[in-house]
Amino acid sequence: MSTTSPIIEIREGITANPDYRMEAPVNLRIEQGEQIAIAGNNAAGKSRLVDILTGRHALIGNAIHYNFSLSTLPLVSDNIKYIAFRDSYGEHDNSYFLQQRWNQMEIDDDMPTVGSLLDKTLSLRGASPECIALRDRLCCLFGIDALLDRSIISLSSGELRKFQLIRTLLNMPRVVIIDNPYIGLDASTRKELTCVLRQLTQTLSLLFILVVSSSCDIPDFITHVIPVEDLHVLPKQTRAQYLQTHSTESLPHSIAVEKLMQQIPFKDLSSIPFYPREGGTILKLQDITVRYGSHTLLHHLNWTVDEGERWALYGKNGSGKSTLLSLICADNPQGYACDIELFGHKRGSGESIWDIKRHIGYVSPEMHRAYRTDIPAVSIVASGFYDTVGLYTRPRPEEMDICLKWMEIFGIRHLAERTFLRLSSGEQRLCLLARAFVKDPELLILDEPLHGLDASRRALVRDVIEAFCLRPHKTLIMVSHYLEELPPCINHRLFLKKD
Repeated sequence: MSTTSPIIEIREGITANPDYRMEAPVNLRIEQGEQIAIAGNNAAGKSRLVDILTGRHALIGNAIHYNFSLSTLPLVSDNIKYIAFRDSYGEHDNSYFLQQRWNQMEIDDDMPTVGSLLDKTLSLRGASPECIALRDRLCCLFGIDALLDRSIISLSSGELRKFQLIRTLLNMPRVVIIDNPYIGLDASTRKELTCVLRQLTQTLSLLFILVVSSSCDIPDFITHVIPVEDLHVLPKQTRAQYLQTHSTESLPHSIAVEKLMQQIPFKDLSSIPFYPREGGTILKLQDITVRYGSHTLLHHLNWTVDEGERWALYGKNGSGKSTLLSLICADNPQGYACDIELFGHKRGSGESIWDIKRHIGYVSPEMHRAYRTDIPAVSIVASGFYDTVGLYTRPRPEEMDICLKWMEIFGIRHLAERTFLRLSSGEQRLCLLARAFVKDPELLILDEPLHGLDASRRALVRDVIEAFCLRPHKTLIMVSHYLEELPPCINHRLFLKKD
């Protein structure tokens, strides 16, 4: 046991609110010089432990001790900063709607820029020469000098991640807790982020606590891991000790998934309008260009997708992947000025947005971010029948039965009546995936569907995608920054090059 004072120590910690208690009292000690990962499966209790560390869930008695003697900040909330990377776009996040990122002509003139938000953070800190120097240094370190005049809502996931880190670090905390630090980042950006975090631990004397669901997301500068399993905080281990026992994924679920999916009735397309003949072209884009001001995201893109093809769409952050999908799903108004054919019909030829969406199952980080409606999970799944964010129509009994079957396939049927915002982030993602599949769509568009899932659930979702694509008339477009996560059914690839 170290003789120096720990940075944070919890002794027999029990939360005062019984609804947020762990299954056993929490005991942990984080020493000076350590860099920590909190690791565990979805719904294991990682967020509850973070809430304890940040003081959001008070403990009975004097069970938690902080040693911030190296800091001049007076409050725990000043010394510990928590970042949850769910693609939050600053102060306008509470009013964010699904299409807002694409409807930039609807953005108010006062929508903040990267630079204005950083300046506001500086002003709150007193704009001392030390803070200004730190901002300039961080902007250079993260390479976002050229983004200072950009609207915050126009940033890609990777760019937004860098901005959030800089704004947090300008508060000069002692401890920075980052939830899912690598979620949605391409390989080079993940490597870059790791290098920056490592450098910051050396130059700013920061303690980073990374919250991860996968052992592959524990970078090499982490010294120790705190495992969390079934609402139990287990003894701290070295990184090497943890990886020895947590580097293998669970066995696949393919047999059980195929059996459950056989219970889903096939759709009769003969009576459904707005669908091409069997084996025809599902999607055709010709000479597509998308610009926002002087910034070009897509440049003279041509792409044809035929029925039954399974495409992987990939490229670096900011290369236009999500923008391309927003055109297809009619969430981006620029799509009506582009030469797009979907299901054999030219965009803008009289079809409604509901005609377009009725054959498409879709999930994305933007959808997850926009879904802040706290209704039962089964109602979230049922909203997929109506392509709404929230449920405004009472589903028929047979539709509710299908919802429950899909929740069973994704392993979340027991959560049917629990409200959405009380689910863990991973459980929410599974709920939104069930929503994408519930109407047995002919075109399945999955933008980073494995975001934030632990190893077992990633394997489950890959099996579900694989089994679903064996059904007749199914076409797939899937975005992933981890090419090893693509299901075996993928038979075509489209790479988008940034700039």
